Amino acid sequence: MAFRFQRRIRLAPGVRLNLGKGGLGLSVGPRGASLSVGPAGVQGHVGVPGTGLAYRQGLDGRDTGESSGGRQKAAPPSGRGDSGRGDSGRADGSHGDAAALEARLTEGDSVPIRLEVDESGQLHYFHDDGTPMGDAEARIIRRHAEASLREQLQAYCDRLNAEIEGLGRLHEETPSPESNGYEVSEFDEAPPPPFQPLSPVWWHALVPPARRRREARNARLKSEFDERYRAWEWRKAEHDAAEFSRYQRESDGVWDDPEAMEATLRERLEEIDWPRETLVDFELGSNTATIAVDIDLPREEEMPDRYWAMPPKQLKLSPRRLSATRQRELYRDHVHGIAFRVLGAVFARLPGVKEARVSGYRQTTDPATGSESDQYLYSVKVTREQWERIAFDNLEQIDPVAALEAFTLRRDMTKTGIFRDIEPLKLV
Repeated sequence: MAFRFQRRIRLAPGVRLNLGKGGLGLSVGPRGASLSVGPAGVQGHVGVPGTGLAYRQGLDGRDTGESSGGRQKAAPPSGRGDSGRGDSGRADGSHGDAAALEARLTEGDSVPIRLEVDESGQLHYFHDDGTPMGDAEARIIRRHAEASLREQLQAYCDRLNAEIEGLGRLHEETPSPESNGYEVSEFDEAPPPPFQPLSPVWWHALVPPARRRREARNARLKSEFDERYRAWEWRKAEHDAAEFSRYQRESDGVWDDPEAMEATLRERLEEIDWPRETLVDFELGSNTATIAVDIDLPREEEMPDRYWAMPPKQLKLSPRRLSATRQRELYRDHVHGIAFRVLGAVFARLPGVKEARVSGYRQTTDPATGSESDQYLYSVKVTREQWERIAFDNLEQIDPVAALEAFTLRRDMTKTGIFRDIEPLKLV
């Protein structure tokens, strides 16, 4: 393994917290694909198998906060997928009366449903509680909402393809080295509403027990309010203290304090939306003006090998294989883009670092023994002065492969994107 250095950061892939009717949920890594249609609009969740690439958001511009459209665990679909004629779900329609569903939709009622797209692109229909729809019900849904379903499914398809293409443009979100300050975030939790005592009633003066009950209830409500407010004050104080500590660390400590530099680099790298779990090993030089970084890169087979299209007369997505040339281009741009992003984090957040050496490796399996070893694909040395020459306001025009070639680079790569082993640069 390539653990050459003293410190290691384990970066999680894209993580999304989803607020739905069931409360707070966590979605990490590839979990297939789904659309949700309900009172909150159409929402989507997609995972590209093998990459950890995942996102969840509204597909019709509506808020994706608490709603009955939130994703819940659904029973696995039965029957065959939607091919424009066939249906998924239970053929008997036992969950509900298809005629009643027809009547509700005819009258203009909002019927929350769930649509899931499996890894082959087939569309499956579910009730809002996660149980599969019967064939008759699925046909009714398609008849009443085919245009809308097609529009949302096409938008979903476009987003899938955009995320795949985005793997090769990871460098475009790299911060400028001048953006090295930390902006303190305000405590965004509102205080509890002010205490409002129960108003006296005129006849309470004539009935002392009623007056005492009101006074006792007011005292209890005031005590509960005070407890809530104190808890809120504690949370605000802890937040403000943590923000002040981080501000001090990123203003002063990042210049020459190894612990502050490590913590800052960790936080900044964790804020990047990595497409897969990424291991980063690093070590600061003896005077903290240099840093060496090793990056665990994905294997080529972990990258997506297909994109998606929507047939003109079917409610489904069709996978289309990427050409071998396009797969190698995507992989080449992606692994170089990762190095670009790491260099950006180093020079933007560690102002005392004057030189960075970044090496990328992937794990390979020996076909003869089955044992794994590390294959270094590139190793680059970059000075701050060189890094500051990049036009960070025009990153979409930069080729990450060519960008690394402008620095001291060790790499043995063919024109078609095939890598051979190299010996990485060492920290001196």
